[in-house]
Amino acid sequence: MKPNPQQPNTLPPSYFDEVYQANKDPWQFETSPYEREKYAASVAALPRAHYSTAFEIGCSLGVLTEQLAPRCGHLLAVDVAEAPLERARQRCAHLPQVEFQLLQIPQAFPAGQFELIVVSEVGYYLSPEDLQLARQKIVHALLPGGHLLLVHWTPPVHDYPLTGDAVHEFFLQEAYPLGPLAPVHAERHDTYRLDVLVRQ
Repeated sequence: MKPNPQQPNTLPPSYFDEVYQANKDPWQFETSPYEREKYAASVAALPRAHYSTAFEIGCSLGVLTEQLAPRCGHLLAVDVAEAPLERARQRCAHLPQVEFQLLQIPQAFPAGQFELIVVSEVGYYLSPEDLQLARQKIVHALLPGGHLLLVHWTPPVHDYPLTGDAVHEFFLQEAYPLGPLAPVHAERHDTYRLDVLVRQ
């Protein structure tokens, strides 16, 4: 993918710092029935009961993190903003298997490989070029037989570089027979979609 000056840019960490400064729970992760149902569907869609190593990109306040943790031996959860990370650390303080880091994907990426990688409501914040780099690093970090969980809001949002559908279709381009990922589960709801892919 060649650089295109007309392509939208990845939303910077300062965007999220300002959003969380204005509202501690800007997307109502803690209170919305929609979010509660979506989190339950996300966890229920995981093909395996337990993952030794897991990586959640864009954990925000840690609401989904807390629900993923019982299924994980070790769960690394990262975000680009410190304010929600502090709330997430408090929320998951009783879960010793959870580790939090301030990290901007794809510019930084953790070492090691994972049996589960979760990209939930975060892919559309990236430019197409950054999403391509993130996809490369995610595929490399996913162990053979490991699962990638994608969950995204599908209606377009003016501020966001991409739509949820664009993010999912971008990852599905890596599906067999052309790529190393294979789809194993898909759901489409009124305002979000959920896909699980396996690393072959």
